[in-house]
Amino acid sequence: MKTLSQTWFAEGYIDFELKKYTLLAYLQEVNRHFNENRLYPQLADIIFHYHNMVKFRENKKFLQEQFPKKLTGIQLEKLQVLYEQLIEDDELMEELENIIQYAAGEMKGAIRNGTEIYEFVEDRIQIEPVGLVPLDNKEGYFFLSPGSTRSTLIYYYRLSIFEKHDEQYRAIKTDFITQWQRSISNTYENMKVSLIKEKKDLPNPAVYTIEADLSFPLEETLLPIAKRCLVRYIS
Repeated sequence: MKTLSQTWFAEGYIDFELKKYTLLAYLQEVNRHFNENRLYPQLADIIFHYHNMVKFRENKKFLQEQFPKKLTGIQLEKLQVLYEQLIEDDELMEELENIIQYAAGEMKGAIRNGTEIYEFVEDRIQIEPVGLVPLDNKEGYFFLSPGSTRSTLIYYYRLSIFEKHDEQYRAIKTDFITQWQRSISNTYENMKVSLIKEKKDLPNPAVYTIEADLSFPLEETLLPIAKRCLVRYIS
């Protein structure tokens, strides 16, 4: 996948046509993945870059605030020098503003396309509990059934809470366990019983089915959206 650096729009030779070419090459690949209903990591990546540019336009020192743990002191110093060089050149700042304005508009269009696919997939997903759900449902399993196939992918999940900017967020960690075939004799309930027998460290797990009535790329689309839907469902 073609990638952009965090400050691609302000690095090297700041020229509108040059940056436009760099951006369009990146967007071409992003849209190619979207056209194949492959959302991740492309959707998260382009949203990241869009917010970076917006933040840069609002606050030229955005990197010091945005990535304090990812950047070393030397990197921060270089960015400060870059910033100081930029603000001393009115023509350069005007060119940079034109680049950001154009890139933000183009990225918004691609993000809109990706979001429409995300929402379409989300609408095709149904989540149901298997049997009784314990009061503590932060840990358990989910059965992912893509499309019309009887194949069922079994995953372990664990929810955790973390804080960012004084707000609380839920994160989900998952591990693939195995793949089973559903049948009259091997229902979701039977699968739950089998899991409890095999995984004795979770004697009373929360178990959910996640079904999609259409087939989508598993790793790039269905699984990440299913995980987000499950977090919201449980929360």
